[in-house]
Amino acid sequence: MSIAHWSTMDTPIGPFTAVVASDGAVLASGWTDDLGHLTPVMSRSLVPAELREKRDLGAVTTAVRCYHEGDLTAIDDIPVRQRSGEFLQHAWDVLRTVPAGKPVTYSEYAALAGRPAAVRAAASACARNAAALFVPCHRVFRIGGAMGGFRWGVDVKRWLLDHESPERTAGLS
Repeated sequence: MSIAHWSTMDTPIGPFTAVVASDGAVLASGWTDDLGHLTPVMSRSLVPAELREKRDLGAVTTAVRCYHEGDLTAIDDIPVRQRSGEFLQHAWDVLRTVPAGKPVTYSEYAALAGRPAAVRAAASACARNAAALFVPCHRVFRIGGAMGGFRWGVDVKRWLLDHESPERTAGLS
């Protein structure tokens, strides 16, 4: 993969940048306007030789805008490409099945990923996730309800969970 595009857009919780491969798959994303915060978390094998800024990333830009405006499923069908070991790959796929408004604990996430005793490995999958929002690691929290860490800040994580809460979405219907 030699060329990928990136774009930064405004959201209610700050700038959001996505790096997208030529086939439309998200390689990295997060709440930052600094591309330098995204490229280091990408798998080395996926880092493009050239990154070009592009104002509109098509389906990705639309999905980010729609999600932040309240369409919580807008991100679900956007392809994502990350590479790592077998467990992390599987754990990221599983994380994409955790529905908005139904967050899970790290223990529950480990069980969903098929390794109930691997709570630290599940937490590591969240920490190493390069495609925030599209692989919704913000939907995982500590036992007892504590937020836990989040690369983009606990305030962003709290906003996302509040944005996805059933109480909020019930008021929109």
